Amino acid sequence: MNKRDFIKTASLLGLTASPFITNLETLIGTVANQSPAELASNEDFWEQIRATYKLKPDYINLENGYYCFLPQETLEHFINHVRELNYQGSHYMRTVQWDNKKKIAAKLAEMAGCAADELIITRNTTESLDTVIGGLHWNREDEAVMAHTDYGAMRNMFKLVEKRYGVKTKTIDVPLHPKSDEEIVSVYEQAITKKTRLLMVCHIINVTGHILPVRKICDMAHAKGVDVMVDGAHAFGHFKFSISDLNCDYYGTSLHKWMSVPLGAGFLYVKKENIHKIWPMFAEAPRDPFDISRLNHTGTHPCHTDLGIANAIDYHNTIGTDRKEDRLRFLQNYWTDQVRTLDHIIVNTPKERHRSCGIANVGIKGMKPAEMAKTLLDKYKIFTVAIDGGGVQGCRITPNVYTNTIELDVFVNALKDMA
Repeated sequence: MNKRDFIKTASLLGLTASPFITNLETLIGTVANQSPAELASNEDFWEQIRATYKLKPDYINLENGYYCFLPQETLEHFINHVRELNYQGSHYMRTVQWDNKKKIAAKLAEMAGCAADELIITRNTTESLDTVIGGLHWNREDEAVMAHTDYGAMRNMFKLVEKRYGVKTKTIDVPLHPKSDEEIVSVYEQAITKKTRLLMVCHIINVTGHILPVRKICDMAHAKGVDVMVDGAHAFGHFKFSISDLNCDYYGTSLHKWMSVPLGAGFLYVKKENIHKIWPMFAEAPRDPFDISRLNHTGTHPCHTDLGIANAIDYHNTIGTDRKEDRLRFLQNYWTDQVRTLDHIIVNTPKERHRSCGIANVGIKGMKPAEMAKTLLDKYKIFTVAIDGGGVQGCRITPNVYTNTIELDVFVNALKDMA
């Protein structure tokens, strides 16, 4: 590769120095003497982070769990990727497309704490986990275990394999306020039989923000010869963890949520020893059964989204995982601590630090979740999402690094007024 081609490829990958990242690093340098925990409540610092986003002023957005805004720098990179790919056309697709995708996947694997040959880029968590559910060689009477609070798309996929292959599914209830990790592990353990093939477990339950003891569940399941698939849609980029430490068999996540990657990006992790167990969703040319790339044939796809992943990782890493995690947990505790003991208000999220981070769910006695969400938007200009199912009734509240305490004060006052 000549120098001109190298510079072009490096630019596409977001590997060249960015003035914004340099400025952000300078900002981080001014608070280097503050621990992440101390910085979590530094509103002046986080207002400067907020300024890197363009936020719609019409309402207070407390529904950042579906799709998170891109910071302006990542957005500009993404737009440039679209322009550059349009400029290069088929030449890019036939020359460096797959090399770049491998490099970005390796960057994700490093952040996720797994080997590069165990991870592929997908479009979202649903695609990732449905690849596993639909790709396993199921036998009639095999059993799968999941929770009522698991995401509907995956539960629907299990219903499909139930009809197609005669698989039996068991659905359990995860306690909203467990007294111990063992209480949660026990619920899953009691559902396992000699026919159980797979457990699906949320890393963090999307409707309540409850972080589950995944490692303990995996260790229990493995001792009984059962594989574990983890739904990490709301975990990656939200709080610090390593997939290798979880000891799970499969892990899927979306990157357009807490990583603020352009829409349509996620990844699937498959433990090396399990890759051969999965039939690909789309047929690929014959490859080594332990080569994870055989699960990644999706035809022509929007490569500019892949390239945007690298820029989002740079932004995330510059702020720092610990700083982001502590800020998100601070924001959640800031408002939940003010309403947990109030009459007529129900917080459906555990209080213990290790059991939650940025996401929480709150309900009002006597008010349906849909009515609550509508009132918050119509009367108080606060956008949330209603949750009414799986034993949870309330609104899911998902602040992000651009949320400030002034907005949360408005929200708390609205809850008090409504209750």
